Amino acid sequence: MQVKTKADGHQAAESIAVRMLGWYDRHARILPWRVSPADRRQGVKPDPYRVWLSEVMLQQTTVAAVSGYFLDFLQRWPNVEALAAAPSEEVMGAWAGLGYYARARNLHACAKAVASEHGGVFPSTAEGLKRLPGIGDYTSAAIAAIAFDEPAAVVDGNIERVTSRLFAIETPLPQSRPLIRARVEAMTPRLRPGDFAQSMMDLGATICTPRRPACVICPVQPSCEAQGKGIAERLPAKAPKRAKPSRRGAAFVAVRRCDGAVFLRRRPALGMLGDMAEPPTSGWSAKADGATGADAAPFPAAWKEAGTVAHGFTHFDLTLEVWRAELDAAPKGTDGWWSPPERLLTEALPTLMRRAIETALVSKS
Repeated sequence: MQVKTKADGHQAAESIAVRMLGWYDRHARILPWRVSPADRRQGVKPDPYRVWLSEVMLQQTTVAAVSGYFLDFLQRWPNVEALAAAPSEEVMGAWAGLGYYARARNLHACAKAVASEHGGVFPSTAEGLKRLPGIGDYTSAAIAAIAFDEPAAVVDGNIERVTSRLFAIETPLPQSRPLIRARVEAMTPRLRPGDFAQSMMDLGATICTPRRPACVICPVQPSCEAQGKGIAERLPAKAPKRAKPSRRGAAFVAVRRCDGAVFLRRRPALGMLGDMAEPPTSGWSAKADGATGADAAPFPAAWKEAGTVAHGFTHFDLTLEVWRAELDAAPKGTDGWWSPPERLLTEALPTLMRRAIETALVSKS
């Protein structure tokens, strides 16, 4: 019987890193925030601002969804000082549609902290970055590795999947995360740690995909224990999901009779969709008969039911009844503003609220 030693494990991890970097040099994805391997060899260094901005945007969001937002942010706020000086409502408006809006609030708070407390220069270590608003274990490691070449272990969803398969880790997530992190730490090279992290991300996105991984063309297929056992496609294992609870509420879309402007208000800074714009809404109740109907309207009007919209949040599903009324003037005693049709596109409206407004407007047409 052959016994594996610690030296064998080190050599295997080193071999994987060498093969991954060689593959990345040939097949790296072209992304608007990325410095290519060829440019890195010419001495071009990643811009920490771009790396940070992209990593925050990419949290729980796809590359395809992020690219347009990233380029728009760069055009409007080309550096961290410009973003820090931007009004909050403009930042939230530019983020609208990207989801997980706490990220946008933390993004703005982080930009202000870097500009005011660090002279516009991002800390160069994962430990220093983690002290900034909205930057946790993953984001700090990713920025430190990609922007500053710190050999920090970067573990996102793609890297979890690749690592689970490489080492046939059958313990379900999230219990397996400490072991996955230990494996990634062992593989991360001291030279080019950022390129290694991005190579693992690219492999997970293009070859080691959740379904039907293309094992035949994988650069580390000879080292993949799960592929050898024929279990690659069912890893990483995940604990059974709990059924999400449902909530109900109502959105009240008031339209100004003279010009079609929609009455909006700002949601409280704390809580779901904080600081975003919305047509006035009721509370969101878990009761089947709660928080809906014209009786829940924040002000009296000739409300007419226009339909429903549904949205899945991380921890619950929400259905909103949509009600519409026409007004001649702003409702008394209610804070808010009229947004003309041409300005609605630039308002900081979450996708859910934008759909509620569209539902109300379509119901009249």
